[in-house]
Amino acid sequence: MIQALWLCLLPLWLLASWHLEPGKRPRSAIDRLPFKSVRDMRTIPQNPAYYARQLRPMSRSRQLAYDREYNRIYFSPWEPGYRIEEPKEELLWATPFVLKRKLYDTRKRLIPMKRRQAWVRNAQMEKLGSVGARAISVRHTDLRALPTRTPAYRDPWKSTEGFPFDYLQNSELHLNVPLYLSHYSKDGRWAFVQAAHANGWVPVKDIALVNERFIKAFKTGRYYLTTKDDLWLKEGKKRYSLIKMSTLFPLDRSGRWLLFARRGARGQALLTRIRRPSKKLIALKPLRFTPRNVARIARELYGEPYGWGGKMMTRDCSATTRDFFAEFGIFLKRNSAKQVKAGHATKIKGLPATQKKAAILRYAKPFRSMLYVPGHITLYLGKYRGEPVIMHTYWGIRQKDWSKYPLCRTIITTTHPGDELPNTRKKSELINTLQQIITF
Repeated sequence: MIQALWLCLLPLWLLASWHLEPGKRPRSAIDRLPFKSVRDMRTIPQNPAYYARQLRPMSRSRQLAYDREYNRIYFSPWEPGYRIEEPKEELLWATPFVLKRKLYDTRKRLIPMKRRQAWVRNAQMEKLGSVGARAISVRHTDLRALPTRTPAYRDPWKSTEGFPFDYLQNSELHLNVPLYLSHYSKDGRWAFVQAAHANGWVPVKDIALVNERFIKAFKTGRYYLTTKDDLWLKEGKKRYSLIKMSTLFPLDRSGRWLLFARRGARGQALLTRIRRPSKKLIALKPLRFTPRNVARIARELYGEPYGWGGKMMTRDCSATTRDFFAEFGIFLKRNSAKQVKAGHATKIKGLPATQKKAAILRYAKPFRSMLYVPGHITLYLGKYRGEPVIMHTYWGIRQKDWSKYPLCRTIITTTHPGDELPNTRKKSELINTLQQIITF
Protein backbone atom coordinates (compact mmCIF):
# COMPACT_ATOMS: atom_id res chain seq x y z
CA MET A 1 0.00 0.00 0.00
CA ILE A 2 2.82 2.42 0.94
CA GLN A 3 4.63 1.60 -2.30
CA ALA A 4 1.46 2.28 -4.34
CA LEU A 5 1.01 5.69 -2.69
CA TRP A 6 4.67 6.52 -3.32
CA LEU A 7 4.24 5.64 -6.99
CA CYS A 8 1.11 7.81 -7.14
CA LEU A 9 2.91 10.89 -5.83
CA LEU A 10 6.33 10.36 -7.41
CA PRO A 11 5.78 12.47 -10.57
CA LEU A 12 4.97 15.56 -8.48
CA TRP A 13 8.62 16.08 -7.68
CA LEU A 14 10.13 14.79 -10.92
CA LEU A 15 10.61 17.79 -13.21
CA ALA A 16 9.53 16.22 -16.49
CA SER A 17 9.33 18.53 -19.49
CA TRP A 18 5.56 18.27 -19.86
CA HIS A 19 3.94 21.18 -21.65
CA LEU A 20 0.97 22.27 -23.75
CA GLU A 21 1.43 23.80 -27.16
CA PRO A 22 -0.86 24.85 -30.03
CA GLY A 23 -1.32 22.26 -32.74
CA LYS A 24 -3.78 20.71 -35.12
CA ARG A 25 -6.18 17.82 -34.91
CA PRO A 26 -4.88 14.85 -36.96
CA ARG A 27 -6.46 14.91 -40.40
CA SER A 28 -8.88 12.09 -41.12
CA ALA A 29 -11.78 11.06 -43.33
CA ILE A 30 -13.83 13.72 -41.50
CA ASP A 31 -11.85 16.35 -43.41
CA ARG A 32 -13.03 14.90 -46.73
CA LEU A 33 -16.74 15.34 -46.04
CA PRO A 34 -18.76 17.05 -48.84
CA PHE A 35 -18.73 20.55 -47.30
CA LYS A 36 -21.20 22.87 -49.03
CA SER A 37 -22.54 26.30 -48.18
CA VAL A 38 -25.79 28.25 -48.15
CA ARG A 39 -26.65 31.90 -48.63
CA ASP A 40 -26.66 32.67 -44.90
CA MET A 41 -22.97 31.81 -44.70
CA ARG A 42 -22.23 34.51 -47.28
CA THR A 43 -24.70 37.24 -46.34
CA ILE A 44 -24.76 37.43 -42.54
CA PRO A 45 -21.73 38.11 -40.29
CA GLN A 46 -19.73 34.97 -39.62
CA ASN A 47 -17.63 36.45 -36.81
CA PRO A 48 -19.15 35.75 -33.36
CA ALA A 49 -17.74 39.08 -32.16
CA TYR A 50 -20.41 40.90 -34.18
CA TYR A 51 -23.16 39.33 -32.05
CA ALA A 52 -21.26 39.51 -28.76
CA ARG A 53 -22.05 43.23 -28.65
CA GLN A 54 -25.66 42.20 -27.92
CA LEU A 55 -24.64 40.30 -24.78
CA ARG A 56 -26.78 40.64 -21.68
CA PRO A 57 -24.61 40.53 -18.53
CA MET A 58 -24.61 37.54 -16.17
CA SER A 59 -23.83 38.40 -12.56
CA ARG A 60 -20.61 37.01 -11.18
CA SER A 61 -22.47 35.47 -8.22
CA ARG A 62 -24.80 33.59 -10.56
CA GLN A 63 -21.92 32.40 -12.69
CA LEU A 64 -20.05 31.14 -9.62
CA ALA A 65 -23.17 29.30 -8.47
CA TYR A 66 -23.34 27.54 -11.82
CA ASP A 67 -19.64 26.73 -11.52
CA ARG A 68 -20.00 25.15 -8.08
CA GLU A 69 -22.73 22.93 -9.48
CA TYR A 70 -20.49 22.13 -12.48
CA ASN A 71 -17.75 20.89 -10.14
CA ARG A 72 -20.18 18.86 -8.08
CA ILE A 73 -21.52 17.07 -11.17
CA TYR A 74 -18.10 16.69 -12.82
CA PHE A 75 -16.60 14.88 -9.82
CA SER A 76 -19.75 12.95 -8.87
CA PRO A 77 -18.52 9.57 -10.27
CA TRP A 78 -15.92 9.61 -7.47
CA GLU A 79 -18.47 10.04 -4.68
CA PRO A 80 -18.72 7.14 -2.18
CA GLY A 81 -21.61 4.85 -3.00
CA TYR A 82 -21.96 6.20 -6.54
CA ARG A 83 -24.05 4.03 -8.84
CA ILE A 84 -25.10 4.36 -12.48
CA GLU A 85 -28.62 5.75 -12.44
CA GLU A 86 -29.41 5.41 -16.14
CA PRO A 87 -32.42 3.15 -16.82
CA LYS A 88 -31.27 -0.35 -17.74
CA GLU A 89 -32.89 -0.16 -21.17
CA GLU A 90 -30.73 2.88 -21.96
CA LEU A 91 -27.58 1.06 -20.87
CA LEU A 92 -28.43 -2.06 -22.87
CA TRP A 93 -29.75 -0.42 -26.06
CA ALA A 94 -26.73 -1.49 -28.12
CA THR A 95 -27.41 -5.21 -27.72
CA PRO A 96 -30.74 -5.38 -29.60
CA PHE A 97 -29.50 -2.71 -31.99
CA VAL A 98 -26.57 -4.74 -33.29
CA LEU A 99 -28.43 -8.07 -33.24
CA LYS A 100 -31.59 -7.02 -35.08
CA ARG A 101 -30.29 -4.77 -37.87
CA LYS A 102 -28.02 -5.04 -40.83
CA LEU A 103 -24.87 -3.06 -40.10
CA TYR A 104 -21.98 -2.11 -42.35
CA ASP A 105 -18.34 -1.19 -41.85
CA THR A 106 -16.38 1.71 -43.38
CA ARG A 107 -15.92 -0.22 -46.63
CA LYS A 108 -19.69 -0.69 -46.93
CA ARG A 109 -19.37 -4.39 -46.20
CA LEU A 110 -22.01 -6.19 -44.15
CA ILE A 111 -20.73 -6.95 -40.65
CA PRO A 112 -21.25 -10.69 -40.01
CA MET A 113 -23.71 -11.63 -37.28
CA LYS A 114 -21.08 -13.82 -35.58
CA ARG A 115 -18.89 -10.78 -35.13
CA ARG A 116 -21.72 -8.73 -33.65
CA GLN A 117 -22.64 -11.55 -31.30
CA ALA A 118 -19.01 -11.65 -30.17
CA TRP A 119 -19.20 -7.93 -29.29
CA VAL A 120 -22.26 -8.57 -27.10
CA ARG A 121 -20.63 -11.55 -25.35
CA ASN A 122 -17.49 -9.53 -24.74
CA ALA A 123 -19.53 -6.75 -23.13
CA GLN A 124 -20.98 -9.17 -20.52
CA MET A 125 -23.47 -6.52 -19.38
CA GLU A 126 -24.86 -8.97 -16.82
CA LYS A 127 -21.82 -7.93 -14.72
CA LEU A 128 -22.90 -4.28 -14.63
CA GLY A 129 -21.60 -2.68 -11.41
CA SER A 130 -19.58 -5.73 -10.35
CA VAL A 131 -16.26 -3.85 -10.13
CA GLY A 132 -17.47 -0.45 -8.90
CA ALA A 133 -14.05 1.19 -8.96
CA ARG A 134 -13.08 4.82 -9.45
CA ALA A 135 -10.92 5.88 -12.35
CA ILE A 136 -9.85 8.79 -14.55
CA SER A 137 -9.20 9.26 -18.27
CA VAL A 138 -5.52 9.65 -19.10
CA ARG A 139 -5.87 10.91 -22.68
CA HIS A 140 -8.49 12.12 -25.11
CA THR A 141 -10.42 9.01 -26.17
CA ASP A 142 -13.73 7.65 -27.44
CA LEU A 143 -16.67 6.26 -25.49
CA ARG A 144 -18.09 3.32 -27.46
CA ALA A 145 -21.50 1.66 -27.19
CA LEU A 146 -19.85 -1.78 -27.32
CA PRO A 147 -16.25 -2.87 -26.68
CA THR A 148 -15.01 -2.57 -30.25
CA ARG A 149 -13.35 0.04 -32.42
CA THR A 150 -15.20 -1.23 -35.51
CA PRO A 151 -17.63 1.42 -36.80
CA ALA A 152 -21.20 0.36 -37.52
CA TYR A 153 -23.32 2.15 -40.13
CA ARG A 154 -26.97 1.42 -40.79
CA ASP A 155 -26.92 2.31 -44.48
CA PRO A 156 -23.63 3.65 -45.92
CA TRP A 157 -25.42 4.70 -49.11
CA LYS A 158 -27.62 7.24 -47.27
CA SER A 159 -26.33 10.65 -46.26
CA THR A 160 -27.53 10.37 -42.65
CA GLU A 161 -26.81 6.70 -42.00
CA GLY A 162 -23.34 6.31 -43.46
CA PHE A 163 -20.06 7.96 -42.46
CA PRO A 164 -19.63 9.69 -40.01
CA PHE A 165 -22.80 8.35 -38.32
CA ASP A 166 -21.14 5.46 -36.51
CA TYR A 167 -23.91 4.19 -34.25
CA LEU A 168 -21.43 2.64 -31.84
CA GLN A 169 -19.85 6.03 -31.11
CA ASN A 170 -21.47 7.17 -27.85
CA SER A 171 -19.33 10.18 -27.03
CA GLU A 172 -15.77 11.18 -26.19
CA LEU A 173 -13.70 11.77 -23.09
CA HIS A 174 -11.31 14.64 -22.57
CA LEU A 175 -8.21 14.08 -20.47
CA ASN A 176 -8.75 14.23 -16.65
CA VAL A 177 -12.39 13.13 -16.57
CA PRO A 178 -13.46 11.39 -13.31
CA LEU A 179 -15.04 7.99 -13.98
CA TYR A 180 -17.01 5.26 -12.26
CA LEU A 181 -15.74 1.91 -13.58
CA SER A 182 -18.63 -0.56 -13.73
CA HIS A 183 -16.91 -3.69 -15.07
CA TYR A 184 -14.48 -5.02 -17.65
CA SER A 185 -15.06 -6.75 -20.96
CA LYS A 186 -14.54 -10.50 -21.12
CA ASP A 187 -11.20 -10.07 -22.90
CA GLY A 188 -10.05 -7.52 -20.30
CA ARG A 189 -9.17 -4.88 -22.88
CA TRP A 190 -12.14 -2.58 -22.31
CA ALA A 191 -13.89 -1.00 -19.34
CA PHE A 192 -17.51 0.16 -19.11
CA VAL A 193 -17.41 3.55 -17.43
CA GLN A 194 -19.76 6.34 -16.43
CA ALA A 195 -18.59 9.94 -16.67
CA ALA A 196 -20.77 12.79 -15.49
CA HIS A 197 -21.86 13.55 -19.06
CA ALA A 198 -22.08 10.09 -20.66
CA ASN A 199 -21.23 6.39 -20.37
CA GLY A 200 -19.72 3.77 -22.61
CA TRP A 201 -16.78 1.49 -23.32
CA VAL A 202 -13.25 2.82 -23.27
CA PRO A 203 -9.93 1.01 -23.85
CA VAL A 204 -8.36 0.08 -20.50
CA LYS A 205 -5.09 1.69 -21.58
CA ASP A 206 -6.86 5.08 -21.77
CA ILE A 207 -7.92 5.15 -18.11
CA ALA A 208 -6.27 4.64 -14.72
CA LEU A 209 -7.55 3.65 -11.29
CA VAL A 210 -7.59 6.28 -8.54
CA ASN A 211 -7.51 6.00 -4.74
CA GLU A 212 -8.50 8.41 -1.98
CA ARG A 213 -5.01 9.90 -1.83
CA PHE A 214 -5.08 10.69 -5.54
CA ILE A 215 -8.59 12.18 -5.37
CA LYS A 216 -7.63 14.42 -2.46
CA ALA A 217 -4.57 15.68 -4.33
CA PHE A 218 -6.48 16.14 -7.60
CA LYS A 219 -9.52 17.99 -6.18
CA THR A 220 -7.74 21.22 -5.31
CA GLY A 221 -10.81 23.47 -5.66
CA ARG A 222 -9.20 25.65 -8.33
CA TYR A 223 -9.42 24.50 -11.92
CA TYR A 224 -8.29 25.71 -15.30
CA LEU A 225 -9.95 24.92 -18.63
CA THR A 226 -8.23 25.04 -21.98
CA THR A 227 -9.62 27.92 -24.05
CA LYS A 228 -7.81 27.04 -27.27
CA ASP A 229 -8.91 24.03 -29.29
CA ASP A 230 -6.63 21.24 -30.52
CA LEU A 231 -3.63 21.65 -28.26
CA TRP A 232 -1.04 18.94 -27.82
CA LEU A 233 0.15 17.70 -24.44
CA LYS A 234 3.78 16.78 -24.94
CA GLU A 235 6.69 15.39 -22.97
CA GLY A 236 9.65 17.08 -24.53
CA LYS A 237 9.09 16.65 -28.26
CA LYS A 238 6.94 13.55 -27.90
CA ARG A 239 3.17 13.91 -28.32
CA TYR A 240 1.13 12.37 -25.55
CA SER A 241 -2.49 13.38 -26.25
CA LEU A 242 -4.58 15.85 -28.20
CA ILE A 243 -6.28 18.30 -25.84
CA LYS A 244 -9.64 19.70 -26.89
CA MET A 245 -11.06 22.98 -25.66
CA SER A 246 -12.68 22.84 -22.19
CA THR A 247 -10.32 20.13 -20.87
CA LEU A 248 -9.96 20.57 -17.10
CA PHE A 249 -6.63 20.86 -15.29
CA PRO A 250 -6.47 21.34 -11.49
CA LEU A 251 -4.15 24.02 -10.16
CA ASP A 252 -1.92 22.48 -7.51
CA ARG A 253 -1.96 23.86 -3.99
CA SER A 254 1.26 25.82 -4.51
CA GLY A 255 -0.44 27.75 -7.30
CA ARG A 256 2.50 27.11 -9.64
CA TRP A 257 1.60 23.92 -11.50
CA LEU A 258 -1.30 22.32 -13.33
CA LEU A 259 -2.04 18.64 -12.75
CA PHE A 260 -3.03 15.77 -15.02
CA ALA A 261 -3.32 11.99 -14.77
CA ARG A 262 -1.19 9.35 -16.43
CA ARG A 263 -1.43 5.56 -16.25
CA GLY A 264 1.22 3.71 -14.28
CA ALA A 265 2.61 0.27 -15.03
CA ARG A 266 0.11 -1.34 -12.66
CA GLY A 267 -2.86 0.62 -14.00
CA GLN A 268 -2.86 3.19 -11.20
CA ALA A 269 -3.19 6.93 -11.81
CA LEU A 270 0.01 8.92 -11.58
CA LEU A 271 -0.46 12.55 -10.66
CA THR A 272 1.76 14.57 -12.95
CA ARG A 273 2.42 18.29 -13.06
CA ILE A 274 2.79 20.65 -15.96
CA ARG A 275 3.84 24.27 -16.16
CA ARG A 276 0.99 26.72 -16.66
CA PRO A 277 0.98 27.76 -20.32
CA SER A 278 0.16 31.15 -21.83
CA LYS A 279 -3.15 32.80 -20.89
CA LYS A 280 -3.98 32.52 -24.58
CA LEU A 281 -4.34 28.75 -24.14
CA ILE A 282 -5.92 28.29 -20.72
CA ALA A 283 -7.93 30.23 -18.14
CA LEU A 284 -9.09 29.90 -14.55
CA LYS A 285 -12.59 28.44 -14.45
CA PRO A 286 -15.16 29.92 -14.84
CA LEU A 287 -14.18 32.33 -17.58
CA ARG A 288 -15.91 35.68 -17.08
CA PHE A 289 -19.01 36.04 -19.20
CA THR A 290 -17.99 39.07 -21.26
CA PRO A 291 -18.43 40.00 -24.94
CA ARG A 292 -14.74 39.47 -25.58
CA ASN A 293 -14.66 36.03 -23.96
CA VAL A 294 -17.85 34.62 -25.52
CA ALA A 295 -16.66 35.74 -28.96
CA ARG A 296 -13.25 34.18 -28.38
CA ILE A 297 -14.66 30.80 -27.29
CA ALA A 298 -17.30 30.67 -30.05
CA ARG A 299 -14.63 31.49 -32.61
CA GLU A 300 -12.61 28.44 -31.50
CA LEU A 301 -15.59 26.21 -32.30
CA TYR A 302 -16.57 27.86 -35.58
CA GLY A 303 -15.73 25.91 -38.73
CA GLU A 304 -14.91 22.56 -37.10
CA PRO A 305 -16.04 19.55 -39.18
CA TYR A 306 -19.05 17.58 -38.00
CA GLY A 307 -18.16 14.46 -36.03
CA TRP A 308 -20.98 12.30 -34.66
CA GLY A 309 -20.34 11.64 -30.97
CA GLY A 310 -16.96 13.36 -31.17
CA LYS A 311 -15.78 10.94 -33.83
CA MET A 312 -12.17 11.44 -34.95
CA MET A 313 -11.60 14.20 -32.39
CA THR A 314 -14.26 16.55 -33.74
CA ARG A 315 -17.71 17.56 -32.42
CA ASP A 316 -21.38 17.17 -33.11
CA CYS A 317 -24.07 19.72 -32.17
CA SER A 318 -24.30 18.83 -28.47
CA ALA A 319 -20.53 18.61 -28.00
CA THR A 320 -20.26 22.15 -29.37
CA THR A 321 -22.81 23.54 -26.91
CA ARG A 322 -21.33 21.49 -24.06
CA ASP A 323 -17.80 22.76 -24.61
CA PHE A 324 -18.95 26.34 -25.12
CA PHE A 325 -20.93 26.56 -21.89
CA ALA A 326 -18.30 24.64 -19.88
CA GLU A 327 -15.94 27.59 -20.20
CA PHE A 328 -18.42 29.76 -18.30
CA GLY A 329 -19.09 27.23 -15.55
CA ILE A 330 -22.26 25.62 -16.94
CA PHE A 331 -22.33 21.83 -17.10
CA LEU A 332 -24.19 20.05 -19.90
CA LYS A 333 -24.58 16.34 -20.61
CA ARG A 334 -23.80 14.50 -23.81
CA ASN A 335 -26.82 14.76 -26.08
CA SER A 336 -29.43 17.34 -27.01
CA ALA A 337 -32.28 15.41 -25.36
CA LYS A 338 -30.53 15.74 -21.99
CA GLN A 339 -29.22 19.25 -22.55
CA VAL A 340 -32.76 20.51 -23.09
CA LYS A 341 -33.48 19.66 -19.45
CA ALA A 342 -30.89 22.17 -18.23
CA GLY A 343 -31.57 25.85 -17.69
CA HIS A 344 -34.92 27.61 -17.99
CA ALA A 345 -37.14 26.32 -20.80
CA THR A 346 -39.53 28.39 -22.92
CA LYS A 347 -41.74 26.26 -25.17
CA ILE A 348 -42.29 27.42 -28.74
CA LYS A 349 -43.49 24.14 -30.23
CA GLY A 350 -46.53 24.52 -32.47
CA LEU A 351 -46.21 28.25 -33.00
CA PRO A 352 -46.25 29.61 -36.56
CA ALA A 353 -42.81 30.58 -37.86
CA THR A 354 -43.38 34.32 -37.43
CA GLN A 355 -44.46 33.86 -33.81
CA LYS A 356 -41.52 31.57 -33.12
CA LYS A 357 -39.10 34.20 -34.39
CA ALA A 358 -40.80 36.84 -32.24
CA ALA A 359 -40.58 34.56 -29.18
CA ILE A 360 -36.90 33.81 -29.81
CA LEU A 361 -36.06 37.50 -30.16
CA ARG A 362 -38.00 38.26 -26.98
CA TYR A 363 -36.95 35.45 -24.67
CA ALA A 364 -33.61 34.10 -25.91
CA LYS A 365 -30.44 35.74 -24.59
CA PRO A 366 -27.34 36.02 -26.82
CA PHE A 367 -24.75 33.36 -25.94
CA ARG A 368 -26.87 32.30 -22.92
CA SER A 369 -29.61 30.42 -24.77
CA MET A 370 -29.89 27.27 -26.82
CA LEU A 371 -32.59 26.52 -29.39
CA TYR A 372 -33.72 22.89 -29.47
CA VAL A 373 -35.39 20.59 -31.96
CA PRO A 374 -35.37 16.81 -31.33
CA GLY A 375 -32.01 15.55 -32.54
CA HIS A 376 -30.39 18.96 -32.86
CA ILE A 377 -29.37 21.85 -30.60
CA THR A 378 -27.93 25.28 -31.38
CA LEU A 379 -26.35 28.25 -29.62
CA TYR A 380 -28.33 31.48 -29.97
CA LEU A 381 -26.02 34.38 -30.87
CA GLY A 382 -28.42 37.29 -31.24
CA LYS A 383 -30.11 39.02 -34.14
CA TYR A 384 -29.15 40.42 -37.52
CA ARG A 385 -31.55 42.67 -39.41
CA GLY A 386 -34.45 41.40 -37.32
CA GLU A 387 -33.60 37.70 -37.79
CA PRO A 388 -32.53 35.31 -34.98
CA VAL A 389 -29.00 34.04 -35.62
CA ILE A 390 -27.55 30.76 -34.35
CA MET A 391 -24.24 28.92 -34.33
CA HIS A 392 -24.54 25.16 -34.66
CA THR A 393 -22.65 22.08 -35.74
CA TYR A 394 -24.96 21.09 -38.55
CA TRP A 395 -24.89 18.03 -40.76
CA GLY A 396 -27.24 19.34 -43.43
CA ILE A 397 -30.59 20.55 -44.69
CA ARG A 398 -33.44 18.16 -45.31
CA GLN A 399 -34.38 17.92 -48.99
CA LYS A 400 -37.71 16.98 -50.57
CA ASP A 401 -36.44 13.46 -51.28
CA TRP A 402 -35.43 13.17 -47.57
CA SER A 403 -31.72 13.30 -48.34
CA LYS A 404 -29.53 15.99 -46.76
CA TYR A 405 -27.78 18.92 -48.40
CA PRO A 406 -24.46 18.55 -46.52
CA LEU A 407 -22.95 21.46 -44.62
CA CYS A 408 -20.98 19.19 -42.26
CA ARG A 409 -19.43 21.75 -39.90
CA THR A 410 -20.01 24.43 -37.28
CA ILE A 411 -21.63 27.39 -39.00
CA ILE A 412 -23.50 30.64 -38.28
CA THR A 413 -26.93 30.92 -39.90
CA THR A 414 -30.45 32.19 -39.46
CA THR A 415 -33.15 29.78 -38.27
CA HIS A 416 -33.95 28.86 -41.88
CA PRO A 417 -30.61 27.99 -43.50
CA GLY A 418 -30.88 26.89 -47.11
CA ASP A 419 -34.27 28.52 -47.60
CA GLU A 420 -33.11 29.63 -51.04
CA LEU A 421 -32.36 26.09 -52.26
CA PRO A 422 -35.02 24.79 -54.67
CA ASN A 423 -35.24 21.33 -53.09
CA THR A 424 -35.35 22.31 -49.42
CA ARG A 425 -38.22 20.64 -47.59
CA LYS A 426 -39.96 23.65 -46.03
CA LYS A 427 -41.69 21.71 -43.26
CA SER A 428 -38.29 20.46 -42.08
CA GLU A 429 -36.63 23.87 -41.84
CA LEU A 430 -35.37 24.65 -38.36
CA ILE A 431 -37.78 27.52 -37.81
CA ASN A 432 -40.69 25.14 -38.42
CA THR A 433 -39.37 22.38 -36.16
CA LEU A 434 -37.79 24.25 -33.20
CA GLN A 435 -39.54 23.38 -29.95
CA GLN A 436 -37.80 25.06 -27.02
CA ILE A 437 -35.56 27.90 -25.89
CA ILE A 438 -33.24 26.95 -23.01
CA THR A 439 -31.67 29.87 -21.15
CA PHE A 440 -29.07 30.23 -18.39
